[in-house]
Amino acid sequence: MPMRIYLIGYMASGKSRLGQILAMKLGFTFIDLDSIFEERFRISISEFFEKYHEDAFRQIEHLLLLETTKSDNLVVSTGGGTPCFFDNMQIIKKEGFSVYLQLEIPTIVERLGQARRKRPLLKDISETQIGEKIRLHLIERSAFYEQADFILKADNESLEYLIERIVDRLNGLITEF
Repeated sequence: MPMRIYLIGYMASGKSRLGQILAMKLGFTFIDLDSIFEERFRISISEFFEKYHEDAFRQIEHLLLLETTKSDNLVVSTGGGTPCFFDNMQIIKKEGFSVYLQLEIPTIVERLGQARRKRPLLKDISETQIGEKIRLHLIERSAFYEQADFILKADNESLEYLIERIVDRLNGLITEF
């Protein structure tokens, strides 16, 4: 049966790494919306935010998401904010199976580490303020993320375990969240 699997969650939740391995396991094509954006426009998302601002990025991101609906057998890693703008979450739910990789705030802070400088929404936040900024972001975004078909608590779990849970859910073996 042709399908699309959309991985959603906050930045640094592991969507891209998990998505690549999951796609290989399923024999699907892997698409990372952020990478597609950067390849197509030959600019980093950070630079794009600085030059054209978030609204312009979100409009293009929405169009890239719509493009994914034209192909089957895909694993799509969305950007952290993708589900939270326009009708993107409705598109994701209508066009595929969505998995929310849920992490606790301390795990996100730890994973972002110095890489937050590359994250346009966090790059100017001090070390001491990052946890609070993430907490506020998650309050805003959780209403979207929690609409996912499958919520997977990803803290301290191996990629293999997470992939196994997703595959089991796709096969109807797991019904609880």
